[in-house]
Amino acid sequence: GSWRAASETTGERTFRYLVGGEAFDWLLLAERLLDAMPDLVPTREADALLFQGEWPIEIDDEEFAERLGPAKFSAHLNYLYGVLVEQALQLHVEEEMHKEAYARAWGVDPRADEGMYRRVYGRPLPELRAMYYEQTGTILREDLDYPDWQDFTYWLFRFRLKRQDKARVASDTRKGLAMLTRMELAVSQRRRGTKLEESEFLERYAG
Repeated sequence: GSWRAASETTGERTFRYLVGGEAFDWLLLAERLLDAMPDLVPTREADALLFQGEWPIEIDDEEFAERLGPAKFSAHLNYLYGVLVEQALQLHVEEEMHKEAYARAWGVDPRADEGMYRRVYGRPLPELRAMYYEQTGTILREDLDYPDWQDFTYWLFRFRLKRQDKARVASDTRKGLAMLTRMELAVSQRRRGTKLEESEFLERYAG
């Protein structure tokens, strides 16, 4: 499509379609367009698209990519891997650490205060927030809104790729993809347009 706005504010809501300037949340744009033109698509079909990932017409992954165009589809992949998979990785590690803490309930482990951010990104959250501010000029408030949280998640993704070796990148990506599958997001609306695979990820980001 020809939509070019990276973000906009309507009423009290901010729509940030391009996360971190590189990752395209196409479904958010679809939601915005459907809100602006409520009579264009029947409510049932609009809800099926937004909440269940079901298209009103049959469309395969290749056609979806062609309709987005190369630039937007590439940005779409950035969103899938840099936001969705990254969020799933964070959740996986938090769950992993919770299980470890439960297993050592009667002992003391020096990693007890490590925290998910330190384990995944090598630094505690306050330090990562400070680095984010230095690089972007954006202060992350304690009551972080969703668009800013997604921007920070994508920044963490890029930070992780820079600091980890290929083996660690592959391992963490595997964890994130496995968590998405466990959460039954294999057919999630925002994954429409490609099948998320470790091999594709490594070719794209760790080549």
